Amino acid sequence: MDDRRGDYLAERTNWYRESDCSLSDFVRALNATGERGLRYATTSVQAIPVYECRDLEEVRLSEAERLELLSEWAEVLRDGAGVFVLKHAFDDTGCVDEATAIFESIIEAEKKSGSKADHFAKAGANDRIWNAQEKLCLAAPEVFARYFSNPWLPAAAEAWLGPCFQVTSQVNVVRPGGEAQQAHRDYHLGFQTAETAASFPAHVHRMSPFLTLQGAVAHSDMPVESGPTKLLPYSQRYAQGYVVWRRPDFRAYFENNFVQVPLAKGDAIFFNPALFHAAGSNRTSHVQRMANLLQISSAYGRAMEAVDRTRMSETLYPVLRGRFKTGKITALEALSVIASCAEGYAFPTNLDRDPPAGGLAPESQGQMMLRALREDWEPAEFARALAKHAWRQGHGESTELIDY
Repeated sequence: MDDRRGDYLAERTNWYRESDCSLSDFVRALNATGERGLRYATTSVQAIPVYECRDLEEVRLSEAERLELLSEWAEVLRDGAGVFVLKHAFDDTGCVDEATAIFESIIEAEKKSGSKADHFAKAGANDRIWNAQEKLCLAAPEVFARYFSNPWLPAAAEAWLGPCFQVTSQVNVVRPGGEAQQAHRDYHLGFQTAETAASFPAHVHRMSPFLTLQGAVAHSDMPVESGPTKLLPYSQRYAQGYVVWRRPDFRAYFENNFVQVPLAKGDAIFFNPALFHAAGSNRTSHVQRMANLLQISSAYGRAMEAVDRTRMSETLYPVLRGRFKTGKITALEALSVIASCAEGYAFPTNLDRDPPAGGLAPESQGQMMLRALREDWEPAEFARALAKHAWRQGHGESTELIDY
């Protein structure tokens, strides 16, 4: 097969297909030259640039130089290694320790309440706090204020996303013996099945990484043996990666070539969500590896108008059901109507209440509406399901008021 066949077909059809992708083409993208020298990096670890925040205070406070620094970070994320480390991002780790104590209390409380610790790991392998951002803010606003007054986190976000970004976070604790994840890409397209990802045109694959910045703050020292994130530098360059990261040959290449950067408490790491990466195995007997995983989203991932799609769906469903049952509308036509009415995307949601069902994403409102039509739910049943769905996503009334 021609190593560039995937690119050639995408240019002709504007679609990526897993079977058209070539591992040698992927490797070529990783090894491409052309990266500029980095002015502000202190050092690099296996091609990953490392910045010492203590040495960059004057740069950060200089309007002109700050923009140059942010431009350098953007270039690293886009065309360079795809990841950079900020040493001593929290020079005073006192607020990190305070946040850690709050997070540990939240974990214990959620365990007692029977909450699932992590939807993506074996039972007992680790702990995860979904929506840690809101939980920390409500539990300890003073700690939240000290923690997020850190100037380096918004600087990294602005470098990739510009202003008006939205911050969410999840806390992850990997205990001794916790196993590594498999290589993957992240939100948005990384949270879709290969089939779903392939349904999006090629230019959306190129756009998706620019909507999100992934980051992590180390809440404990993370020597390599404790399993800091495994990273494959430059892998974000391969546009077709969202449809092939599950393929065994690509995962095997990742396992044979990944790098890990040890982190100290208070360090931060940021990477392009299209970078192939995976949490490492904690091979220690004593390190409880904790990280606050930051997912920072572009302001531009929002519609211009606020629309009550739950109310629209409840009102429309009896009409759509009647037309569907009597053959006045085909399944494809019904799907078109649903796409213009219901929420077609599963996110944002409350992952405590709305865990992924059989994949990486929960059922969307639109998918549920289509299922209701196919299974011929009564309107009252659909209305109850809509209310329950809204509550799971963090909207609507308390679950205690919902008739299951």
